[in-house]
Amino acid sequence: MGESGTTAGSRRLRGAEARLAAGIALIGLGLGLVACGGGSSQGQDANEPSGNFPTQVSKASFPGKQLLANSVNLELAIKNAGQQTIPNLAVTIYTGKTPAGLTATGSGQGSFNIRLNDPDLAEPNRPVWVLENDYPKVLPPGTDVKELHTLPTAGADAAQTDTFQFGALAPGKSKDIFWRLTPVRAGTYPVHYQVAAGLEGKAKAVTGAGGPVKGGFDVKISTKPPETCVTGSGKVVTKNCGP
Repeated sequence: MGESGTTAGSRRLRGAEARLAAGIALIGLGLGLVACGGGSSQGQDANEPSGNFPTQVSKASFPGKQLLANSVNLELAIKNAGQQTIPNLAVTIYTGKTPAGLTATGSGQGSFNIRLNDPDLAEPNRPVWVLENDYPKVLPPGTDVKELHTLPTAGADAAQTDTFQFGALAPGKSKDIFWRLTPVRAGTYPVHYQVAAGLEGKAKAVTGAGGPVKGGFDVKISTKPPETCVTGSGKVVTKNCGP
């Protein structure tokens, strides 16, 4: 009798455990559907305000003459010139011929890559520059650029492979953004950038004239070493870094 009661109790316990496990599994499945399904992106899309956000690029710097394996900084200082907070500052960067209507959707080939038209290549996208780990970074006001290496990364990659997002930007505030890049392919390349106020296309960064906030650089990467000379005091001086 005691044994029978123990067995029945054990069965009841196992049944309860099974029902509990099934309930947990259903909850987990529901959470998984929310995380992986369209609900999350729909929510993000619904939360992005529509409108134009006046934006200014107060500084855009990238050396026009570079050498293979010599790291350089690409710097964009971006200011919110309007009266409303920019929801999500985003920068799309593209190397090569500008695709029609370049926006925060990017090209899909990678910001610092070019696409080679060679049918024998399994992967036609090839890097011109390699982005250093933990970059891009935002330099806080009053911080020396020499301290960049000590700062945490600031630009999360968006779902688009050419776009970096930097979060909200309050009216009148700026973000001084640096990408640390190492040239790995010689040649002459155009580099384009375009600023957005969000990732969904509703919030648009605009100039004072109402146009897109964009710009670019023409860069020549050489394999030729820089010309140097020795001064009378014995100091070695680099005369130029270009071809």
